[in-house]
Amino acid sequence: MTIRIALAGAGAFGAKHLDGLERIDGAEVVSVIDPVPGRAAAAAEARGIAHAATGLDEALERADVDAVILCTPTPMHASQAVACLEAGKHVEVEIPMCDNLADGRALVEAQRRTGLVAMCGHTRRFNPSHQWLRRRIAAGEFAIQHMDVETLFLRRTNTNALGEPRSWTDHLLWHHAAHTVDLFQYQTGSPIVAAQALQGPQHPELGIAMDMSIQLKTRSGALCTLALSFNNEGPFGTFFRYIGDTGTYIARYDDLVDGNDNPIDVSGVDVSMNGIELQDREFLAAIAEGREPNAGVASVLGCYEVLDRIDELLGAG
Repeated sequence: MTIRIALAGAGAFGAKHLDGLERIDGAEVVSVIDPVPGRAAAAAEARGIAHAATGLDEALERADVDAVILCTPTPMHASQAVACLEAGKHVEVEIPMCDNLADGRALVEAQRRTGLVAMCGHTRRFNPSHQWLRRRIAAGEFAIQHMDVETLFLRRTNTNALGEPRSWTDHLLWHHAAHTVDLFQYQTGSPIVAAQALQGPQHPELGIAMDMSIQLKTRSGALCTLALSFNNEGPFGTFFRYIGDTGTYIARYDDLVDGNDNPIDVSGVDVSMNGIELQDREFLAAIAEGREPNAGVASVLGCYEVLDRIDELLGAG
């Protein structure tokens, strides 16, 4: 079965999806969309894709588009995902699926109403490192006591991962914390019942807090401590320390080591070592099999409910 895909957003993450899709049998990218003049055309030409456009509506009108992958600015995610569903297209929207809870709930309702596949790019569910740990948890060989997480970037100007100017402002809570909040509930299999948070001063131009500390507890009693910063100089990314009843493990994207930094071979966990490729494989498999995907929008909504609670706490503080 061939699934014909339009990719919206030809920036850094769009390129990662295009790389992954090239390795998936049955995936055919038929359109690239990007509002920056020339960027969609350049990406399409480089990969032999026939169609390029500057607006999503043009792709949604095409009969040869079955599904859309959205790698667009965060404030557009929910409304564009709803538009895809209403146009009869399956949709995978990059994380976060919304930047406020009302929009997230509207997206979940649109998915239920249309019955189409709608998935959010919660990549941590698919990284081989986290999959390896999930299998140990499912087998009863490991239980999380404390997840200690650092999310560290240097973002003192409004630029993207390629160092290019952004038309919107990224957010520690409504984007970067979403990875950890969802993963924590997913790996423990237990809802978050307590949350507290502090944030540092707001950036005078960006208007966002540049540092944040979040503490979470699940109904099962597991704890999560999450530190986030846009002021970090040094290694960038998110680093997860799983402290459990039978060991300690540190996940760095697709790689995994134990508490003493000894590498753990996770190459046999899945068909690829690329979390974004595995995420896209799940999206396409769910379409082909007519089922709910892992990280379907309804299944990740609980993450955004927690983010909304934290947002209220920070606003009250």
